[in-house]
Amino acid sequence: MQVITNAIKNGNVLVSDGAWGTSLHQKGLSGDECPELWNLEHEDKVYETAKSFVDAGSKLILTNSFGANPAKLKGYNLQDKTYEINYQAAKISRRAAGDNVFVLGSIGPTGKMLMMEEITEEEMYEGFKTQAKGLVDGGANAILIETMSDLEEAKIALNAAKQNTSVEVIVTMTFEKSVDDNYHTMMGITPTDATHTLMNEGVDIIGANCGNGIEGMIGIVKEIRSVAKDIPVLIHANAGIPEYRDGRTVFPESPEEMAGYVTRLVDAGANIVGGCCGTTPEHIRHIADKLQ
Repeated sequence: MQVITNAIKNGNVLVSDGAWGTSLHQKGLSGDECPELWNLEHEDKVYETAKSFVDAGSKLILTNSFGANPAKLKGYNLQDKTYEINYQAAKISRRAAGDNVFVLGSIGPTGKMLMMEEITEEEMYEGFKTQAKGLVDGGANAILIETMSDLEEAKIALNAAKQNTSVEVIVTMTFEKSVDDNYHTMMGITPTDATHTLMNEGVDIIGANCGNGIEGMIGIVKEIRSVAKDIPVLIHANAGIPEYRDGRTVFPESPEEMAGYVTRLVDAGANIVGGCCGTTPEHIRHIADKLQ
């Protein structure tokens, strides 16, 4: 079902949400806790995060399930709760979204390296399959596979979602700018490489998240558009390039500064715009106001 693709036809630009991790840490999540376990133990605080983005103007919100794959959950001895945690994550966001906001089921990387044989392709596929099914059963309208740097892992996640659900599947990679002004993931994948490969695998929407502030995303969108004119593009930018201040990492870009680049990003070809690390509901509110 092409519900999100249909929503952006005729030139519509959709506003997505912001940084879930930033919000949950502000609500008391500690660095050694499993964020996704909060879906079961602190449902009210997860709901508050989702609802805060809806109230700020998001037309798409994510789920608190980024690290809810068996490979990561095993570190907390929670791998047997993979389906339950993902189902509950989607259920919470679905309740906050109501009838007029789309829910994107968030799936992040496993943190394991295929080339180092830390995990097999079969194990990776099965984990992503369980995650995707739990998210869709819980009410997600689409699956968002995000923050990928390994194209093989992205392909496995994409296939697991496409082959076991009937919803649209989005894939975003994390690119950084090199000294020669080219973009690539930490595994050396360029936006051009990712676009060609993922489109051949049947991705519905493509894009980038993290790694850059919104200004840095403009070049990535232009490169994607140079090889793919029509596929929808989603961008979740950080609130600027992170800085280390007084013993902690901060993202310095204000809501006004971030929103100031939105027009250029959309002119470059972005169809869905939201935030990643450091972006608050106030950032999203300013982005929504700019697009309106």
